[in-house]
Amino acid sequence: MKFSPLLNVRANATSYMPKKVSDELKTFLKPFPADVQKTALYLRKFVWDMLPEANELLYDNYNALVIGFSLSDRAGNVICSIATYARYCNFGFFPGTDIPDPKKLLKGDGSMYRYIRVESVDGFPVEDMKKMLADAWINAGAKMKKEQTLKGATMVKAISPKKRRPFEI
Repeated sequence: MKFSPLLNVRANATSYMPKKVSDELKTFLKPFPADVQKTALYLRKFVWDMLPEANELLYDNYNALVIGFSLSDRAGNVICSIATYARYCNFGFFPGTDIPDPKKLLKGDGSMYRYIRVESVDGFPVEDMKKMLADAWINAGAKMKKEQTLKGATMVKAISPKKRRPFEI
């Protein structure tokens, strides 16, 4: 099956519907300020619109709520992620070091992960991120050892028993 993330079309297939926000995700986002929730949900919709066949992996961690988008149900196949913090979100790529970034928008000095900080939906560089997301999808697909069989699923992967959240600090 051919897929073009830049055009958001799949050859010989019907289009996907927008992804419903799960009850778990609503619960995980509740402690965050409304503007941060809005930013996280905007970024999530951006990814779903571009990559409807990706799987959503939810990690309600100690410092952040992380939404990963993967070709499978495994973190090792994550293409991009949204890390939600008290005052902003990070929109990042794994491995971000493999993605062309001619404008040097991505931050990070680790060996793999690169991200941009998104403080509001107004500041999100849509066109640049569309290109990077398309490149990340293509790179991830090329690295897959077997064909993607799970498509468009949402799953909770981890819930930290102790959390540091904006209204709990």
